[in-house]
Amino acid sequence: MKAFIYTGGKIFPENITEHPKSGDLRIAADSGYRNAELLGERIDIALGDFDSLGEDASRLPEGVEKITVPAEKDETDTQLALSTAISRGADDIVIIGGIDGRLDHALSNLAILEAMSEVGIHCVITNGQNRVRYIRSTSTLIAKSGFEYLSIIAADDTVKGVSVEGCKYPLKNAKLSRKFQYAVSNEISGNCALISVRRGGIFIIESKDC
Repeated sequence: MKAFIYTGGKIFPENITEHPKSGDLRIAADSGYRNAELLGERIDIALGDFDSLGEDASRLPEGVEKITVPAEKDETDTQLALSTAISRGADDIVIIGGIDGRLDHALSNLAILEAMSEVGIHCVITNGQNRVRYIRSTSTLIAKSGFEYLSIIAADDTVKGVSVEGCKYPLKNAKLSRKFQYAVSNEISGNCALISVRRGGIFIIESKDC
C-alpha cells in the first residue's frame, strides 16, 4: 500500500507531481495538514501534539482519525506518522514537506529515508523544489522531469562503485567521500538517468533553482 505523509515546512504546490490515488493512505503530521490543504488533498489521519497546527486543529473535517501524542517525546511527529503508516500496511511512502525551514528537522527527515531503506520500504521526500531518494548498494532509474539538477551525495564516509549514465557529466565506478562531495549539479541529458552504487549509501537529490 502507498501512503502520503504531509509534514510541515514550505512547499511549492505548483511543482509537486506526487498525488495520492484512491486507496492510498493520507496522513497529516501536525502542521502538515496545512500543506495537505494547499494541495487540495483529503486526509485520513491527523497525527501530532498539534502545537504547530494550533487553532487550525479544530477545523479538521469529520471522519478524520485524530491521533494525539505528547508534546515531549522522543520521536518527531513525522517519525510517528511513518510508524503509523507502516503499521497500517504501507510499503511505499511519499513525504511532502519537511526539507525546508528548520535544519534539524530537515536532517532528521533525510535520515528517515535511510531508515526506511534498511527495512525494505521505498520512500521519497519532496517539497516541490527538491526531491530526495536514498539507495544503498543498488541501482535506480530517475526519469527526466521538471527538476533541472541531479546531485549525488555520499551518506557514508566512503562510497564505492558509483556510476551515473544518461547525464551531462557521467560517472563510472567512482569513489565518493562524505567529506568531499563533488557529484553535484549534474543534469539528465536523456529521458532518464541510471544511477548505481556498488558499496555504500547515497542520497539522490533532484533540485530546482530558487
